[in-house]
Amino acid sequence: MKQFGKILKFELVGYLKNKLFVGITVFLVVAIILGMHIPKLLSEIDIDDVTEDDIKIMLVHSDNEALMISVRDCFAEAFEQYEVKVSEEGEEYIKQQITDDQADCAFILESASSYVYYVNNLSMHDTNTATADAVLTELCKLNAMIEGGLTPEEAGEVLSVTVSGTTETLGKDQIQNFFYTYIMIFALYTVILLYGQMVATNVATEKSSRAMELLITSANPTSMMFGKVLASCIAGFSQLVLIFGTAILFFNINKEDFTNPLLASLFDIPVELFVYMIIFFILGFLIYAFMFGAVGSTASKLEDINTSVMPITFSFIAALMVVVFSMTSASVDNTLMIICSYFPLTSPMAMFTRIAMSTVKWYEIAISISILVGSTACIGLLSAKIYRVGVLLYGTPPKIGTLIKTVLKKND
Repeated sequence: MKQFGKILKFELVGYLKNKLFVGITVFLVVAIILGMHIPKLLSEIDIDDVTEDDIKIMLVHSDNEALMISVRDCFAEAFEQYEVKVSEEGEEYIKQQITDDQADCAFILESASSYVYYVNNLSMHDTNTATADAVLTELCKLNAMIEGGLTPEEAGEVLSVTVSGTTETLGKDQIQNFFYTYIMIFALYTVILLYGQMVATNVATEKSSRAMELLITSANPTSMMFGKVLASCIAGFSQLVLIFGTAILFFNINKEDFTNPLLASLFDIPVELFVYMIIFFILGFLIYAFMFGAVGSTASKLEDINTSVMPITFSFIAALMVVVFSMTSASVDNTLMIICSYFPLTSPMAMFTRIAMSTVKWYEIAISISILVGSTACIGLLSAKIYRVGVLLYGTPPKIGTLIKTVLKKND
């Protein structure tokens, strides 16, 4: 235990002295602080100071004067961001007005159910045609009712009928929890690849400098492996706590300025889901970090690291793809996700996704966590044994199967 404590302390100090680690953390914290103040800054901008040149103009034209006036009045209510004007001129004049930036867009109506929409540069977020379709559809219905014998007031009452309903979610709200799940999965993905690679690199660096040969004879390999992995876990988790903690803190400070309910809901994660997030995050990180550390011990030089860890990286990316595609499918409780919920290399992401976006029995969660805890402990001990053998092997990196056989024979 004394050796483990010293190794853990040494590795943690190494992370704290790492300029890249500190620099990235400070940069992200500052960026989040600035980002959380953007709504406040925007709310203080005086939007009333808009000049006449800044007002967007929408032109409406039709050969049918009555239709043109009627549409102009309807559009004036529907398009509040525009000043809707009637144009007596023809198509060419309207095109020229738009290309000269005298007007933002225009509708030329052949009838109440047919139009041509003119705009200079069509934005990806342009919804004018969708709004116009809805307005003209209502106008056509209104005209048809009037022609059928209803008065304009009676027709207006019919069209103004609204349907109201409420939704009671007895299970999980997938729409809201989707964002929690996405954040956790990609945070886990980023931290595992970043810190797992750092664990493997640190081990390979010590091995290539021959310092490992001295350390392995004076320290327990299990203490060394667990010390290195837990240090990286603490460093990575502390970084995430600092980053997300800063986001939560400054969100609460500027809470009144966040008018978007979807964005605000991201900081309203249920306590139960937050606890499961921490459990699966830590266990998922540890199981992969042990694997990265073991593989790093087999590399004789730093150049071999990327090749050595490639199978682990690909397996993790494959697990990520399964989960992401299942999140956007009809059901997250498909057969593949259920299997992945109990397989230790995929369960940190798969089971958490099912918990967040579906209703999972308590014993299923308990079984998944138990398998994951047991697998993490077994892989940790096996990684420590591979670490002890691997650091003394030089030359071509041995195959993982051969290495495991060597470890098992040595134990016999």
